[in-house]
Amino acid sequence: MGITLESFTIRQMKTKWGSCSPQPKTIRLNLELAKKPPRCLEYVIVHEMTHILEPTHNQNFMDWMNRFLPNWKFSREELNRLPTTGR
Repeated sequence: MGITLESFTIRQMKTKWGSCSPQPKTIRLNLELAKKPPRCLEYVIVHEMTHILEPTHNQNFMDWMNRFLPNWKFSREELNRLPTTGR
Protein backbone atom coordinates (compact mmCIF):
# COMPACT_ATOMS: atom_id res chain seq x y z
CA MET A 1 0.00 0.00 0.00
CA GLY A 2 2.95 2.31 0.45
CA ILE A 3 1.56 3.61 3.75
CA THR A 4 3.48 3.89 7.00
CA LEU A 5 1.51 4.14 10.22
CA GLU A 6 2.84 5.97 13.23
CA SER A 7 0.92 3.61 15.52
CA PHE A 8 -2.01 1.27 15.82
CA THR A 9 -3.94 0.10 18.85
CA ILE A 10 -6.24 -2.80 19.54
CA ARG A 11 -9.03 -2.23 22.02
CA GLN A 12 -12.58 -3.15 22.86
CA MET A 13 -14.94 -1.00 20.80
CA LYS A 14 -18.71 -1.03 21.18
CA THR A 15 -19.92 0.07 17.75
CA LYS A 16 -17.03 0.09 15.25
CA TRP A 17 -14.67 -2.45 13.76
CA GLY A 18 -11.95 0.17 13.38
CA SER A 19 -11.19 3.85 13.14
CA CYS A 20 -8.49 6.06 11.68
CA SER A 21 -6.89 9.43 12.36
CA PRO A 22 -5.25 10.40 9.05
CA GLN A 23 -2.99 12.80 10.91
CA PRO A 24 -1.04 11.54 12.86
CA LYS A 25 -1.47 8.31 10.81
CA THR A 26 -2.93 6.08 13.50
CA ILE A 27 -5.55 3.36 13.38
CA ARG A 28 -7.52 1.57 16.07
CA LEU A 29 -8.88 -1.94 15.66
CA ASN A 30 -11.67 -3.63 17.58
CA LEU A 31 -10.43 -6.55 19.70
CA GLU A 32 -13.47 -8.56 18.54
CA LEU A 33 -11.89 -8.83 15.07
CA ALA A 34 -9.74 -11.62 16.51
CA LYS A 35 -12.91 -13.77 16.56
CA LYS A 36 -13.79 -13.07 12.93
CA PRO A 37 -12.50 -14.68 9.71
CA PRO A 38 -9.02 -13.42 8.71
CA ARG A 39 -10.39 -11.89 5.49
CA CYS A 40 -12.60 -9.62 7.64
CA LEU A 41 -9.59 -8.45 9.65
CA GLU A 42 -7.72 -7.82 6.41
CA TYR A 43 -10.65 -5.78 5.10
CA VAL A 44 -10.77 -3.55 8.19
CA ILE A 45 -7.01 -2.98 8.17
CA VAL A 46 -6.99 -2.07 4.47
CA HIS A 47 -10.08 0.11 4.93
CA GLU A 48 -8.59 2.07 7.82
CA MET A 49 -5.17 2.40 6.17
CA THR A 50 -6.84 3.67 2.99
CA HIS A 51 -8.25 6.52 5.09
CA ILE A 52 -4.65 7.73 5.45
CA LEU A 53 -4.77 8.41 1.69
CA GLU A 54 -8.42 9.52 1.53
CA PRO A 55 -10.28 10.54 4.71
CA THR A 56 -13.79 10.27 3.21
CA HIS A 57 -15.71 7.46 1.52
CA ASN A 58 -15.72 9.16 -1.87
CA GLN A 59 -14.99 7.63 -5.28
CA ASN A 60 -11.26 8.11 -4.80
CA PHE A 61 -11.48 6.02 -1.61
CA MET A 62 -13.42 3.31 -3.47
CA ASP A 63 -10.82 3.29 -6.26
CA TRP A 64 -8.02 2.80 -3.71
CA MET A 65 -9.96 -0.01 -2.05
CA ASN A 66 -10.51 -1.73 -5.40
CA ARG A 67 -6.79 -1.49 -6.09
CA PHE A 68 -5.61 -2.75 -2.69
CA LEU A 69 -8.30 -5.37 -2.02
CA PRO A 70 -10.42 -6.23 -5.08
CA ASN A 71 -12.86 -8.45 -3.09
CA TRP A 72 -13.40 -5.87 -0.32
CA LYS A 73 -17.16 -5.59 -0.85
CA PHE A 74 -17.64 -9.31 -0.17
CA SER A 75 -15.60 -9.07 3.04
CA ARG A 76 -17.47 -5.93 4.14
CA GLU A 77 -20.83 -7.62 3.63
CA GLU A 78 -19.70 -10.68 5.55
CA LEU A 79 -18.39 -8.58 8.44
CA ASN A 80 -21.52 -6.43 8.57
CA ARG A 81 -23.63 -9.57 9.09
CA LEU A 82 -21.59 -10.42 12.20
CA PRO A 83 -22.17 -8.84 15.65
CA THR A 84 -19.75 -6.08 16.68
CA THR A 85 -19.33 -7.39 20.21
CA GLY A 86 -19.08 -10.90 21.58
CA ARG A 87 -22.57 -10.93 23.08
